Amino acid sequence: MLKRFRVPGRLAIKLKGHGVSVATVLRKAGLPRDLFEQTRVLVSTEELFAIWHAVEVVSSDPLIGIKLGVETKTERFHPMAIAALSTQNLVTATEHLARYKKLTAPEEIVNKLSKEEFRVSFRWLLAVDAEPQVLTDYCFSWMISLARHGTGTQLTPLRVEYVQQRSNMRVLERSLGCKVMSGAPHNTIVFRASDATASFVTRNVELLELLAPQFEEQLRQYKEEDSFIELVRRAIQDRLTGQRPSMDMISETLHMSSRTLQRRLQESGSSFQRVLDEARHQMARYYLSNSVLELNEAAYLLGFEDPNSFGRAFRTWEGVPPSDWRESHRTASVN
Repeated sequence: MLKRFRVPGRLAIKLKGHGVSVATVLRKAGLPRDLFEQTRVLVSTEELFAIWHAVEVVSSDPLIGIKLGVETKTERFHPMAIAALSTQNLVTATEHLARYKKLTAPEEIVNKLSKEEFRVSFRWLLAVDAEPQVLTDYCFSWMISLARHGTGTQLTPLRVEYVQQRSNMRVLERSLGCKVMSGAPHNTIVFRASDATASFVTRNVELLELLAPQFEEQLRQYKEEDSFIELVRRAIQDRLTGQRPSMDMISETLHMSSRTLQRRLQESGSSFQRVLDEARHQMARYYLSNSVLELNEAAYLLGFEDPNSFGRAFRTWEGVPPSDWRESHRTASVN
């Protein structure tokens, strides 16, 4: 599964278009000022959530997420969405997006069609904290845009269901044109079954036949790359206790040369140091959330020379000392 993924550069353009300072958003999110200027804008789930939390803080518009999700021109959709619009209807379009979503982010799209309703839910698979409300609004709005472009109508959903309580329910209902509920098990948008099965005016069999094989090949490569990175990560975690595993040690464990290990990680868009950091970060969160280990014991198990080194690394990962992170998550679990 992708741990770091691209943020569309178009998001920066849309933020500017709605009067939201990109520089201020990135500063509040604790991310590089030139993030959207980089050739490959790669972030983790936590960093993406930080961006959207910052958007909510910087913008004074309670509907900013919904407005950012609106697309007025089909050609501005991501190629994957354009392929989805080339399918038969909203049901098949959503199934297409669900199949290939893992190529762009660790987000799962779950859909279910019944006699009266078509439900689409969004779940961030690597999320620890709650999804930013603005991001949920964006996903709902984007899905409505996709449905409207596909059907060529101004359809509205039956309702949207939020996990979190929302204070601006009536405002959201007016903007989305449907009933808004909160306290749901998953963030879900619900369409009428008749709308979801209506034929798309954008259906294009020839274009779909051209694009689908490319996505299938990317999916095949993704599975190979992801399984290899996971293999390396597990090998590192198995050898973390009391030491920092070297590339030579892990390559020997995996029965390959260090050069081959380095090359295959580079081909997968990663590096040994990145996988090592991810392995340590993942285990650090586990130790601090699920055990009574002292911080110096956790530092030892993660292969750090001393608690101070662990503390500096953890602040880089999470932005707070490990003791503060542990306390806040203990409090959250109690509440």
